Amino acid sequence: MNQPSTKFKKISGFTLIELLIVMAILALLAGLVGPKIFGQLAGAKRDVASTQIRNIESSLDTYRLDMGKYPKELSELVSDSTGKSSWNGPYIKKIPKDPWENAYGYVSPGKHNKDYDLYSMASDGQEGGEEDNKDITNWE
Repeated sequence: MNQPSTKFKKISGFTLIELLIVMAILALLAGLVGPKIFGQLAGAKRDVASTQIRNIESSLDTYRLDMGKYPKELSELVSDSTGKSSWNGPYIKKIPKDPWENAYGYVSPGKHNKDYDLYSMASDGQEGGEEDNKDITNWE
């Protein structure tokens, strides 16, 4: 007769201690690497703003070639408010917001640049600032 076996198969797996050690190591790594990654985010937003300013500048220059002068407002790059036949736009699909969801500042003629000033007030949304809050401009 067959008698049931009293031997049990050994089930392999992780112990609670091993899982806790792995979780502690992951938490330590997140604590060390996380701040560096978030520090890079501010620099990336500044790079995006600089690139968008250069793209808008290109659109402004094309507008000037067609119209003979720079627009009074950035919205003139998207839709014709002059009624002149020389308008060959839109010169840009839409005016982007800066990476902090603020509108780009535009003044024509400019105070710093004789044709126009184009700028973002960066993360603090105020004129001036230092480091991550420093304005991003077309004249510096």
